[in-house]
Amino acid sequence: MDVLFDTINVQDLLSSSESPSSPLSAPDLRLLISRLDAHSLRIKSTVQSYLLSHHADFSSLFSQCSDVVSKSDHLSADIVSLLNLISDQPIEADVERIIREIVDKRREAREKKEILDFVGVVLELDRKFGVVRDDIKNGRVVEAAEGLRELKEAVGLKGNSDADSAVDGDPAVYGILKKQWTDCFDEIQDFLLRCMESAVQFEEEGNAVHIKHELSIDGIDGLELYTVLQALNVADILDYGLAKVADLITKYALTPIITYSATPSFTEETNHESGHVSEAVLKMVPSVDPKGSKVDGELMYSYIVQIIEFVNKFLCFRDGSWMCCFGRLTWSRMSDMIISNFLSKVVPDDASKLAEFQEIRKLTIDFETALRELMFISPSDGKDEKLSKFADNVEVHFASRKKIQILAKARSLLLQCNFSLPQDYITNKSGINKEEHAENIANHVVLLFSSEKCVVSEAARQLMELVHQTLTDVCLLPPKVGLEFYHTARNALVLYEAIIPVKLQRQLDSINQAAVLIHNDCLYLSQEILGFAFEYRPYFPSSVKELAVFVDLAPRFQLMAEEVLQRQVQLVIYNLNQAIDGAYGFQNTHQMKQFESAKFCIDQVAFIVEKVHIIWEPLLLPSVYEQSMTMILEVVFSRIAKEILLLDDMAAEETMQLQRLIQLLFEHLSSLLEPLLAVDLSATAQEAIEEREYFILSIRKLRKLAELLDMPLKLITAAWESGELADCNFTPSEVEDFIRAIFTDSPLRKECLFRIENSNMR
Repeated sequence: MDVLFDTINVQDLLSSSESPSSPLSAPDLRLLISRLDAHSLRIKSTVQSYLLSHHADFSSLFSQCSDVVSKSDHLSADIVSLLNLISDQPIEADVERIIREIVDKRREAREKKEILDFVGVVLELDRKFGVVRDDIKNGRVVEAAEGLRELKEAVGLKGNSDADSAVDGDPAVYGILKKQWTDCFDEIQDFLLRCMESAVQFEEEGNAVHIKHELSIDGIDGLELYTVLQALNVADILDYGLAKVADLITKYALTPIITYSATPSFTEETNHESGHVSEAVLKMVPSVDPKGSKVDGELMYSYIVQIIEFVNKFLCFRDGSWMCCFGRLTWSRMSDMIISNFLSKVVPDDASKLAEFQEIRKLTIDFETALRELMFISPSDGKDEKLSKFADNVEVHFASRKKIQILAKARSLLLQCNFSLPQDYITNKSGINKEEHAENIANHVVLLFSSEKCVVSEAARQLMELVHQTLTDVCLLPPKVGLEFYHTARNALVLYEAIIPVKLQRQLDSINQAAVLIHNDCLYLSQEILGFAFEYRPYFPSSVKELAVFVDLAPRFQLMAEEVLQRQVQLVIYNLNQAIDGAYGFQNTHQMKQFESAKFCIDQVAFIVEKVHIIWEPLLLPSVYEQSMTMILEVVFSRIAKEILLLDDMAAEETMQLQRLIQLLFEHLSSLLEPLLAVDLSATAQEAIEEREYFILSIRKLRKLAELLDMPLKLITAAWESGELADCNFTPSEVEDFIRAIFTDSPLRKECLFRIENSNMR
């Protein structure tokens, strides 16, 4: 049959091999037609042969098709008949109703069966609750606890206080069952706790703990303590049952041992009938002198182990899980008491005694090992090794204690120091015996990098001694402790910066001795801190040496010293300006009232300067004192000269009074100016004054102004032309205004003013 499905290629039927796109000739067409006819005949012959060879198959196929058609006709006729029957007599409504009734009856039967099953379960649970209550009343507490545990799962509770946790939509009976379970749980819990209170009793007057192994409670005789503990464990409330017992044993037995106020004594009472121990007694015997005795670590640990063994034997019956539960309730509080009352107190105060602490460390480790063997503390939980970890870190605790002591001492001396010197110090430290008297002052120090001497406060001196001692210890201590001491030394210095400015705020806002001492303290601390790097750092442990830095602290104290000094200088300048303001510009001094007012201002200025001199000169460094006083005097002299030069009209008598006022000021300040101007004692007095006046131009200007007030016009003009007045810091406008204020208008005045103006132009 392949010939039927082969594709006829027209090109193959042609004899020529021309291109398919070229037109066919008549002969080619006739040839093609004849060949197609032949091919058609061959196909027909093939089909006929195939049909003849498969005649039986085709006959069977046609027969089956005829049967199918016949059956389809019969089925169609049956369906038509059925439809006609239904349409004539409709019963579908009855069938639907009957089916719905059948479904409803089956559902009701199923629900009734489920309700009956549920009621059966509820009745069974209620019966079991009754059994639990009977077990409790009859002393079968273990069976009651086990039954209650099973009922808990059956009721669907997750905790011991989940009674009212019925889910919304649940039957009310669920809440009733849960409430019933909770009531049973509370009942057995209350009963077991009363059993524990009856079994373990504390006699405060006799300082004794009684543990009874056989109980009589609520008419139940012979109830054993072991059974009660079993029931507590089954009910999952062992920790709750032992909590009060553990607290009281800690209070009445362990605490007296740790505080060394009592020693333990153990006794046992045996039941002769059963041969078992019926009662065990732990009695605490008060020490002879509990307050005066020092805690003996070895003896204390031994007593505690004996008490724990007593508990393990007579209370926990050598059950590891029960003992672990008792330990969890006791160990945290007991270990904290041991640390606070014993270990922390025996931490050495001296670094040389750290090695002696190793014996206590060994005793502590052995103590924890003994407790671990008794299952009092967990053998696998490293958190329970609190005592041994504390003992292992004794160096850290030593450093921590010393840090607290050092900082407390530093804070105390800073707060207690009053920043004052003896009353006779200011008066004695003057004149020829000034240096000799300074050497007798304990707080007289030499600055490291300037070789100058100054007086510091007692607080700064003691603070620096404390820091030096701390840094000396850093060189001798292990690296970990040394690093802590290094930080402590830095913190002690920072305390000065934090405390003193706040404590002495009022003193810093006024001119007084305390402010000067603070300035000196800061200079002293700054230079001492810079010296630490050379004095101690080379001898620090290598790890501390890498981290130790002091240079950052020195600038802070240097800046603080400058701020305090500038604050004092500005306060003095403010007071002096206030005093000068009272002269009202030195106007009309030829009038007696105005002259007296100006004279009072000069006296007040001199008084303020003298007061500052008395406070500063004995305390400040000579160079600082000289610089500060120069600054203040320059302000005074410049201000007075400026006020006088601003006068636009001065009478002859007025100039004389102004000259008197200037001379009066220099008379008041002569004793103060002499040491400031005496720079080189080997030189002549005149040379020393001239050299010093080069730095204090205001003095020269005011002195020259006093001369100008009594000088003829021609001499004033000549002094300007010679440059004398310019050397005294006079300006051309000041000289011209001064001449106009003193001398009346005249050809001579015009000529002098012209000469001054022309000389200035040249």
